[in-house]
Amino acid sequence: MVVADLHVHTTNSDGTLTLDTLPEAARRASLDAVAITDHDRLHPDLDDPIVDIEGLTVIHGIELRVDAGAFRLDLLGYGVRPTADLQALVERLQANRIERARAIVTRVEEHTGVTLDVSFEEGVGRPHIARAIDASDADYDYEGAFVHLIGDDGPCYVPRDVPDFETGRDCLKEACGVVGLAHPFRYPDPERALECCETLDAVERYYPYGREVDNSLVTDAVRRYDLLVTGGSDAHDEQLGLAGLGAEAFECVRQEI
Repeated sequence: MVVADLHVHTTNSDGTLTLDTLPEAARRASLDAVAITDHDRLHPDLDDPIVDIEGLTVIHGIELRVDAGAFRLDLLGYGVRPTADLQALVERLQANRIERARAIVTRVEEHTGVTLDVSFEEGVGRPHIARAIDASDADYDYEGAFVHLIGDDGPCYVPRDVPDFETGRDCLKEACGVVGLAHPFRYPDPERALECCETLDAVERYYPYGREVDNSLVTDAVRRYDLLVTGGSDAHDEQLGLAGLGAEAFECVRQEI
């Protein structure tokens, strides 16, 4: 039984949940705990590594994209105690996100001839732009915006800056109680991605990929590198608990934090 969803996004990045709506969403999913892991951003209203909100255990986390050389990875940091280095890194990444969003919107407007309503502020990302495209007069819905315009191979795509793996890992290790690899089967080479766990604390074992994956690779990595196991839904909406941890596994993570 899933009691802890350790991969959740809020309006602080590109999700729809807020700290006010989070407890009710967690109750609907029968969860005891949730980790807020917004993209490249700390949550300004979470003052401690673990807080209680209306009886729900909320872990302050972060999802940080890093460049591992052959491809980019996402790292999950849990139990954030902000450091000067992490704050500086997040501020730089958010400034770049805003600059990148402006560039993408300009390309989309020139490509489609529509005007998009996008707020250029911290936390902005491609999902915000896709929603604006869907709401505009352009002939694309949310999914179509990624497929035909702003996806990695799209005509309106603009890359963003990310730290290298070692910089991001070290920054998170200094600030967080647990640092793990997110969704290993979303990368072009899962086996090579899992090798990066050698210097991490954990790996996301439970994740709603929507397809069959060879979890024996994760099991081998857990054994080889003595890793904690994490799991979460990667929720960007209000449906929580699609994946996560049972009580015993979550207690191991909580104690480490």
